Amino acid sequence: MAGMKNEKMKTADPGRAPVSQLRKEYTLAGLSEREADADPIEQFRKWLEQAIAADVPEPTAMTLATSTSSGKPSARIVLLKRYDRSGFVFFTNYGSRKGKELEQNPNAALVFHWVALERQVRIIGIATKVSREETEAYFHTRPVGSQIGALASNQSEVIPGRELLEKTAAMLGKKFEGKDIPVPETWGGFRILPTEIEFWQGRPNRLHDRLRYALRNDRAWTIERLSP
Repeated sequence: MAGMKNEKMKTADPGRAPVSQLRKEYTLAGLSEREADADPIEQFRKWLEQAIAADVPEPTAMTLATSTSSGKPSARIVLLKRYDRSGFVFFTNYGSRKGKELEQNPNAALVFHWVALERQVRIIGIATKVSREETEAYFHTRPVGSQIGALASNQSEVIPGRELLEKTAAMLGKKFEGKDIPVPETWGGFRILPTEIEFWQGRPNRLHDRLRYALRNDRAWTIERLSP
């Protein structure tokens, strides 16, 4: 039986290359120290604007990696909502897995992957909560449905089924129809203050360009080229 199962797996997709043979050659651009901005936030701004101009799907989507105090990791996609020299901001339920892990261990990492431009940006930093005023100001710019969703969801908690979630959202929608929706106490923003930012540009033959900005003790940035 095991032999028959393995044979079916081998012939399930005739003509399709095995995963190990799937590859893409990167040829669009390069990244030199001369071209890179001395300020990594300014360099990030340039690349993000180019991703938006190129109609890259979800250009503000970023992988957020967190870990528990004992080092057990987890990762998920979140959306960047603002950034400046003070850090990169996203919003979430503080009771979610990522929220709890950032409370335990504020060390975090972000990755942007803009496939169409053959680029990645990797960020390492320390997470802190944004002010309540900043959270409330952003919350009320969200679509009403998203505001209701934040109230209805105890993010990452086990629920018996989707029906309960939809029922709760519908009830809250009626309750606050035509009214200001309160910001949940458990909902807010995190700011990742970067200590390291790496810009990766795909190049032919896997000889990629990697420029890493490292934050010194005097708060100035140094730029280093990493081997691919």
